[in-house]
Amino acid sequence: MQAAQRLSGALVNSTGNSMSEYEFTISLRIRHPSIEPRSITQTLGIEPQHTWKAGDPRRGPAGEAREGTYRESYWMGRLMPEPELSSGRLSVESVLLQTLAQLRRSHAFLEQLSTDGGIAEVHVSLFVRETFRLDLTPETLGLLGRLGLAVALEIHPHSPHDVGPATAS
Repeated sequence: MQAAQRLSGALVNSTGNSMSEYEFTISLRIRHPSIEPRSITQTLGIEPQHTWKAGDPRRGPAGEAREGTYRESYWMGRLMPEPELSSGRLSVESVLLQTLAQLRRSHAFLEQLSTDGGIAEVHVSLFVRETFRLDLTPETLGLLGRLGLAVALEIHPHSPHDVGPATAS
């Protein structure tokens, strides 16, 4: 992992490149043709925020009944309680490495999930104020590949705490 230090309000990585601050949050999302979401929770030991099972009646965001049933099972668990501000010690890379170390114990489960037609992805939401750079090391990319995890990056041009788009200061 690259060392970073703060220099006049910006982060500077070990190569001397300036990195702007950003907020981020990371979650794990699993889709599967038929798995019972409780078995995902028990296997991973992570409490989900959203789940449904294939064949269950569809529900809206407020729990209201919708037409039809879910075509596949879905499970989503946050890997961070709330968005965090990047710093010299806290970055997408560092949290991702910690997460992958925890998920290693579930390697067989993740392999079976993929074999059965399921997809597991690490979902990273980035809230940025200006141009930034995200570096993932070969170690991180290798672990993602070995665990069969896809990565989805969702980039928002503002803080999750802002009401509207960020303005230049």
